[in-house]
Amino acid sequence: MVTSTAHRTSVFLVDDSPAIRVRLAAMLENIPGVTIVGEAETPASAVEGILRMRPDSVLLDVNLLGGTGIEVLRKVQPIEPDTVFIVLTSQPDERYRKLYLDAGANYFLDKSNEFETAVELIAGLATAH
Repeated sequence: MVTSTAHRTSVFLVDDSPAIRVRLAAMLENIPGVTIVGEAETPASAVEGILRMRPDSVLLDVNLLGGTGIEVLRKVQPIEPDTVFIVLTSQPDERYRKLYLDAGANYFLDKSNEFETAVELIAGLATAH
């Protein structure tokens, strides 16, 4: 009997850029055990989708259509404290880092040089569950 070390992990993508969501989805779909369960570009649709789908992790941008990722984090994290929030932003300013980490984000990454790190973190979740 062959046993697998791969487990399942679900991811919800929240970014105002369709191109970024497509890029992330393309990178994540090649990782065994990773399933993308939803996408959103606005805070309201992100909150609704995350609470409906209950993903293991959320890739979250700071700037969203009609608002910011902090709105999503502040509404969802208290309800779903075990969800891993990975902020992936082109605004890696230290004040944003502190704001998001203090609000419950697990990671705060710079899109310009840590894009692959976000994907590696998700891959790690797939083997950890």
